[in-house]
Amino acid sequence: MSLPPLSPEQLVKPNHFELRISLIFATLFVSQGTHLPYFPLWLQAKGFHAEQIAVILAAPMFLRVVTTPMLTAFADRAKDRANVYIALVAASMIVSAGYFLPATYATVLAVSLLLTVVWTPHSPMADSLALSGVRRYGSNYTAMRKWGSISYLCANVVGGFILAATGPKAVKVIIFVALGAALVAGLAAPRIGRPRKASPLSATEIQHKAPSLFNAYFLYFTLGVGIITASHAFLYGFVSIYWKSIGIGDSIVGLLWAWGVVSEVCMFLFFNRIFSSVSVVRVMVIAGIGSIVRWIAFPLVWPLGLGVAGFFVVQSLHSVSVAMVLIGLQKMIGETVSEERTGAAQGIAYFFNGFFMAAVTLASGPLYDRLGVDGFWAMIPIAIVGMALIGLASRSAPQRSVRG
Repeated sequence: MSLPPLSPEQLVKPNHFELRISLIFATLFVSQGTHLPYFPLWLQAKGFHAEQIAVILAAPMFLRVVTTPMLTAFADRAKDRANVYIALVAASMIVSAGYFLPATYATVLAVSLLLTVVWTPHSPMADSLALSGVRRYGSNYTAMRKWGSISYLCANVVGGFILAATGPKAVKVIIFVALGAALVAGLAAPRIGRPRKASPLSATEIQHKAPSLFNAYFLYFTLGVGIITASHAFLYGFVSIYWKSIGIGDSIVGLLWAWGVVSEVCMFLFFNRIFSSVSVVRVMVIAGIGSIVRWIAFPLVWPLGLGVAGFFVVQSLHSVSVAMVLIGLQKMIGETVSEERTGAAQGIAYFFNGFFMAAVTLASGPLYDRLGVDGFWAMIPIAIVGMALIGLASRSAPQRSVRG
């Protein structure tokens, strides 16, 4: 079935499209660059133990795997996806103010659950807007997306120094202010109209009109991506707490997180030069191998006397285990999924990522309680399963890229 023609508003490239999308990426990742490394420290400072921290981190992930695909598909049917993005950012800012309430377990869990509904869709919606620009105007995805990684890096570094001076209480303030900045950038988002065809996820559409999404290649690939990503759950949930437990200060913790993102930015800058002719399946296999090496090495750094320098070396693998997964997923969607299905494809990928990340995060609390840093070794078989699914995907890889 041929696609409807582009409307006049869809044919005209908005002024400064790349700059405006870059600003969206830059601002939306400041809050995330604060939440991921430092929110567990804030929870620990409030007296929550490892299993409670795991539940507070994991429960929102289980919820968002249901709500995020629904909201991204809704955005595809809206008059303009940018309008939905703005509304969700505004709602996120309002809900995040709930962390200023007395930090009881029930209150923090409730705020986190509500926040994840309106916060998690920001990134896939921004990706969808950027990919529409790639298809319609020939924009460079990595040139826009790299600013998200750069701002994430800055949030890691600056956040570490702020926490060293003020303590973990600053985390909730930084998140609230960062979401305010994201709202300002969202108001300047380019309006490019809706996709040429909406992306509903009804049973009829799934059965009859979405073969580009529900085929063996797409499903095995996105499942593999989700499981490789989930092998990072132990890192995201407890590495900052571990570093603090062995005497590493907040400012160095921030620099360690930032160094991982520096390596990620380098991969964004040089990926096309190095891997442009490499298939997405091979890209993802390399990412899986990088993850396995990272989880083998992490528990050995401190016992072997490699010190902080050793952690910096291991954090360099972020360029492989994370950046190559991010780019590889978008490359696969860009090559095999037509534009009108992009939002739904992003939502399904985030569903798998979120579900498996939630499951492994929930298990990470008891793992850290019992094994400490050796819990990283439990992430190795998870990454191996993800690589096996990527291998299954390779058997049904399409022979040509989609048009339009």
